[in-house]
Amino acid sequence: GIYYEVKLQTKALILACSAIGAGLAMIAGIGPGIGQGVAAGHGASAVGETREQNQTSHHNALGQAVAETTGLYGLVIALILLFANPLLGQL
Repeated sequence: GIYYEVKLQTKALILACSAIGAGLAMIAGIGPGIGQGVAAGHGASAVGETREQNQTSHHNALGQAVAETTGLYGLVIALILLFANPLLGQL
């Protein structure tokens, strides 16, 4: 009856909003991409300026690993919203 139709519409709305939310979560990859590019550029210029052995590459790798975590968190949230949607269990 009407309860079944409302439930289907609610499920469709939850799936549509989850897809939009997953897309917005993936926009979080823009920040880490810019941050890694800036960090890699400054790291390369620092290595070019100092010709002696130093720890520049280690600091650069650590900085890029930290910058990448926000992108990975966005990916995890997007995957949860798309494939293991906790909101559908509430119906």
